Amino acid sequence: MSAPSPVAAEGRKLLSLAIPVAATQLSTMLLGFVDTVMVGRVSVDAISAASLANVWIFGTIMFANGIVMGIDPLITQAHGAGEPRTLALTLQRGAVLSLLLSVPVAGLFLFTEQVLLFAGQDPELARVAGEYAAVQAPSVPFFLAYTALRQYLQGRELVRPALWVILIANVFNVGFNWVLIFGNLGFPALGVVGAGYATALTRAVGFVGLLLWVRAFGLHRGAWLAWGRESVNPRALAAIAAVGLPVAIQHSLEIWAFSGAALLAGWLGSVQLAAHTVALNMAALAFMIPLGVSQGAVTRVGNLLGARRPADAQRAAWVAMALGGAVMSVSATAFVVLRHWLPRIYTPEPEVIAMCAAILPIAAAFQIFDGIQVVGCGVLRGMGETRPAAWFNLVGYWVLGLPLGGWLAFRADWGLAGIWWGLCLGLAIVAGSLVLWIRARGPGSAR
Repeated sequence: MSAPSPVAAEGRKLLSLAIPVAATQLSTMLLGFVDTVMVGRVSVDAISAASLANVWIFGTIMFANGIVMGIDPLITQAHGAGEPRTLALTLQRGAVLSLLLSVPVAGLFLFTEQVLLFAGQDPELARVAGEYAAVQAPSVPFFLAYTALRQYLQGRELVRPALWVILIANVFNVGFNWVLIFGNLGFPALGVVGAGYATALTRAVGFVGLLLWVRAFGLHRGAWLAWGRESVNPRALAAIAAVGLPVAIQHSLEIWAFSGAALLAGWLGSVQLAAHTVALNMAALAFMIPLGVSQGAVTRVGNLLGARRPADAQRAAWVAMALGGAVMSVSATAFVVLRHWLPRIYTPEPEVIAMCAAILPIAAAFQIFDGIQVVGCGVLRGMGETRPAAWFNLVGYWVLGLPLGGWLAFRADWGLAGIWWGLCLGLAIVAGSLVLWIRARGPGSAR
């Protein structure tokens, strides 16, 4: 029996990492899916208020999250090179950064209402959105510390613990929502604000659960040191932040592009905003699968570069990007074929369902671009070359995609469809730029 080809072997290795990570990402996204579905049973205004709040929540917390993810190339390359001391110190420094960053982010949550009013949103929706965000402020350090611990494990090819923990957290999230949104078990019915409390509690459950899992199964052994001065070394923290800042900018440019699209949809009306929210949530669910492939690419490319195998790292990059595009072709087909049925999972409102069905084929059009670009960004993170993706996102979304979407929506009178065609263009530009950059200066050039 002949040995498998290097490409097939790399594909299997990537899938062994990507499938559990994708399942973890899907389970993480399921938290938001459950929140959207359960809040959607309250009213259209409730789902709109939560959507507007999440514009600011994710726009701020994911910037900090990107900085924490500056530990990725250090973790993956140290694992490939067999340097346990670097692994331990990098995790500790990631935890310190998580705590430092959580203070300003939690503070920004408290200004959600004012930000939304400044952006021209409905005052009542902004008020409810502000309450929803404010109760989540104490959960920020749990969210960021969870990210540091998860990336530490995934960079060492320990991809299943986070999956099990997030599955357990999903059970808690459903229970918290059921009690706090609708007022069960003697608690008052808090509506949207109850969903905010549920999210905060679930984030705490996720971090504590993963920490206990690591300690119970000794997953830190062989890659751990006692805390000391080196754990809080300012220069080392700054070095991680220097790698993570472009990731934060890239994430923010992408998130704020979609958040900006949500604000544009909010100007069109509450029905359009609800339809946009539902379609975006479905696209985000599909996105979790190539996001898992992307994390597999981070791990493989970083491990192989740490082991001084650049040619193998280049092969891993191309295999991962092909997988990212392939899996998204499946979701694109589903968006077209099931466009009249899928929105009914989220809402019973006929107007929202009809409008969502109209834009899902556009969402299908950019699925493949989305899969390629997220994996390409993962390749760059594994290399520690995080700046190009930030520039590509700036041009793709903010110079071209979002302005075109706004023009099509309001000037050309395409409405919500115009916003989504603009997003499609932005994704195509980012994906194409990443393919060209990796071809010219990818991990295989590190010889």
